[in-house]
Amino acid sequence: MAHLFRDLSLGHSKRESTPPPTPPPLQILPPTRLIASDLQSPLGQLASQLTDSDLRLTAFDVFLAVCRTSSAKPLSTSASSNLDSPNLNSPSNHSPAVQRSLTSAAASKMKKALGLKSPGSSSGSKKSPGSGPGSGYAKSKRPTTVGELMRQQMRVSEAVDSRVRRALLRIVAGQVGKRIESVVLPLELLQQLKSSDFTDQQEYEAWQKRNLKVLEAGLLLHPRVPLDKSNTNSQRLRQIIHAALDRPIETGKNNESMQVLRSAVMSLACRSDGSLSDSCHWADGFPLNLRLYEMLLESCFDINDETSIIEEVDELMEHIKKTWGILGINQVLHNLCFTWVLFQRFVATGQVEMDLLYAADSQLAEVAKDVKVTKDPDYSKILSSTLSSMLGWAEKRLLAYHDTFDSVNIGSMQGIVSLGVLAAKILVEDLSTEYRRKRKGEVDVAWNRVDTYIRSSLRTAFAQRMEKADSSRRASRNQPNPLPVLAILAKDVGELAVNEKQVFSPILKKWHPFAAGVAVATLHACYGNELKQFISSITELTADAVQVLRAADKLEKDLVQIAVEDSVDCDDGGKAIIREMPPYEAEAAIANLVKLWMKSKLDRLKEWVDRNLQQEVWNPQANQEGYAPSAVEMLRIIDETLDSFFQLPIPMHPALLPDLMSGLDKCLQYYATKAKSGCGSRNTYIPTMPALTRCTTGSKLGVFKKKEKLPNSQKRNSQVATMNGDSSFGLPQLCVRINTLHQLRTEMEVIERRIITHLRNCESAHVEDFSNGLSKKFELTPAACVEGVQQLSEAVAYKIIFHDLSHVLWDGLYVGEPSSSRIDPLLQELEQTLLITSDTVHERVRTRIITDIMRASFDGFLLVLLAGGPSRAFSRQDSQILEDDFKALKDLFWANGDGLPADLIDKYSGTVRGVLALFRTDTESLIERFRRVTLETYGSSAKSRLPLPPTSGQWNPTEPNTLLRVLCYRNDEAASKFLKKTYNLPKK
Repeated sequence: MAHLFRDLSLGHSKRESTPPPTPPPLQILPPTRLIASDLQSPLGQLASQLTDSDLRLTAFDVFLAVCRTSSAKPLSTSASSNLDSPNLNSPSNHSPAVQRSLTSAAASKMKKALGLKSPGSSSGSKKSPGSGPGSGYAKSKRPTTVGELMRQQMRVSEAVDSRVRRALLRIVAGQVGKRIESVVLPLELLQQLKSSDFTDQQEYEAWQKRNLKVLEAGLLLHPRVPLDKSNTNSQRLRQIIHAALDRPIETGKNNESMQVLRSAVMSLACRSDGSLSDSCHWADGFPLNLRLYEMLLESCFDINDETSIIEEVDELMEHIKKTWGILGINQVLHNLCFTWVLFQRFVATGQVEMDLLYAADSQLAEVAKDVKVTKDPDYSKILSSTLSSMLGWAEKRLLAYHDTFDSVNIGSMQGIVSLGVLAAKILVEDLSTEYRRKRKGEVDVAWNRVDTYIRSSLRTAFAQRMEKADSSRRASRNQPNPLPVLAILAKDVGELAVNEKQVFSPILKKWHPFAAGVAVATLHACYGNELKQFISSITELTADAVQVLRAADKLEKDLVQIAVEDSVDCDDGGKAIIREMPPYEAEAAIANLVKLWMKSKLDRLKEWVDRNLQQEVWNPQANQEGYAPSAVEMLRIIDETLDSFFQLPIPMHPALLPDLMSGLDKCLQYYATKAKSGCGSRNTYIPTMPALTRCTTGSKLGVFKKKEKLPNSQKRNSQVATMNGDSSFGLPQLCVRINTLHQLRTEMEVIERRIITHLRNCESAHVEDFSNGLSKKFELTPAACVEGVQQLSEAVAYKIIFHDLSHVLWDGLYVGEPSSSRIDPLLQELEQTLLITSDTVHERVRTRIITDIMRASFDGFLLVLLAGGPSRAFSRQDSQILEDDFKALKDLFWANGDGLPADLIDKYSGTVRGVLALFRTDTESLIERFRRVTLETYGSSAKSRLPLPPTSGQWNPTEPNTLLRVLCYRNDEAASKFLKKTYNLPKK
């Protein structure tokens, strides 16, 4: 039997010359201590009750059966006489390959290809099989052949090993000329071994049940060739096995029960699967064959160091592959199973041996090549299950990689990502019909998976930071000024983003060029959702709200910066990522809150103006400055408002200041408008012009009484009557109003300078914000104050002349005989009024008011001369009286040089002087001048009939209406006749 099961004599010395001693009881070495994990085998669950120990022993049986010459010659009887020889382990029974010595220092090509460490590497030297404590083997028993190595690696005792080899030698004697693939090994073992071959009956019965279960699994539960339901052999075999599991059967060679069993087994095992092979299909059905092969591949790991593959793996794997014929394994199934075993061992040993992970990843790359050319549905099913299991395990960690990896194990992340991405690519690109049919070439699987990992993990990490921030807030509840939750969260998220960029993104960038950008975009969205809810819930500016919004603004700037830096090499310049990050608009939210704060302040200020101006009495004695207390209080409120504004913990004082100033400006303008409201104006006090009449010669003194009042003098604006009974509109009160508006105008400049000082102290202010102080100005209030002072000054002036002094102006001056009703009484009362006014108004506006009173007195003087009504008439001789009186009026305002400047008096007296010159002019010259001016004004249409010029109230010696009025008040026959003839004016 030169080539008969030559590998059966594995590992025995030729010096043995006596029969071997009685084998000890069955000993199965304890399995290595692997860490329990949630990883389920994808190779399929067996329907039978075969344990891992059962499968391991069966796999060892198969391994021993196929370990013969690689030529795979038929079985022969050339050495049949040695079957029962005590010297079964003679070197003559060894094949040359198995006879060679094993050495742990041998260089493994397979380990080198897979990137696995060798002894003495950085991870520590690996122990040789059998050399570690608790192995059950003495150092003298270290394996020297492949057979002995396999026995130890599969934790099989020497007694079991010897018994199996003896049975195999007996099998050979009865199967001469057959290939091992055509032998149903469990059946032959059952026939060759009897209870006497075992230590005790219990061991024998357990062994028999295991082999029967293997037959059941291979032929009935997981057959390679599908069973026909009507197959009687399968029914008979099932009955035999079930009966035997309850009561052991006799397994002798010629035993009737054994013959029935053999008949049923062989009829099922030899059914053809359509190939020309004469193999017996007893162990090549899925998933039994894969589970048996998995046990064989597990033997490549050192039993004393579960993370290490033995150095002799090349030789061991060479013999393991000889089982392919029996197990129906091929290269693609081997690649898949070996990938799974490497991966499963990495997981089961605590994920600490990176070599195993990278080896699995390398082996998976071979699987990726296989799937391109392999279309077997059974393989595809197992492949899909295996990849799904690996991907599921990987994604359970990668979808929350912040929980999985830290500074200690970060090295494993790249390998796990690589493995997961490659598994996903195969599943999607090669196994997904939808992908091939619709989306091939449109989907980057690796990019999509990593993108999903990033977003998922960061969402999870964000939720954890959110919970942490909430706990931190609760813990600091009783401390002063605790930070709001979202402010704490913003800081934590910022740290998370930096850590992501430094630790994880460099690893993930291999599959996703913009890993950091996607990460910060995800964090931006997560925080943005919380911030949006927060913003919608706040209705006023609080310290917490500002803290949160400022923290959000800083966080957003940091996140955007990371995204921009990560997208430098992006084709679109990072626009796609930035589009994923719609602005928080935290500054806008702060601005809106500040504007609400402003509106509240300004609304209250306006209400205050309304309320206080209704109560203001404009008392000149209220303070030394002579302006209203309400103005003092209002300026104080404005100062407080500005101080409060600049104390707000916001970053954009300069940007929002214009809104506040505009609002304050409007409030001050409103105050100025209310302060002058109801005080009248120049036109309020000018009386209505009386109708034109002509004068009758000789009627100077006898026709009218000197004190007779003119009806027209009472036809004044109704406002005058109203103000007569209201002390708040008296002369002193009007002067206080003027002082108040002037003070407001002055204070605007003070406030503007104070604002510039505030701006210099703002954290966010730039040089241009305060370098040009002119840019921070109130616009409405100064103009309103100037306009108010002007209106009130004119109102005061015309009120004095046309209202307060009307009894001496309208009722006395030049009524009847001009020589007996001259201007002295008016000057006396006017002087008293000027003294009161000068003492009341602020010195800065005194000149203006006195000037307006002077102008009003000049207008009153002209009104008496040109529209004084029928009680007045003047001859040419009266002109000197008029000129002397007017000079006296001017001297009152000049006050010997202590009053108004002479040039100012001359400026405003020019019109009066021109009109007085007309009173010196003779009647004929006046009529001629009137005709000429009228023709010049109205053109040729006035030649046939002179039109009556309208009254404009703007007196001028060259204006037709002024000339006409001088004629109307001329106590002259020629003038009277001209007016009668030309316009048919009535007499007095």
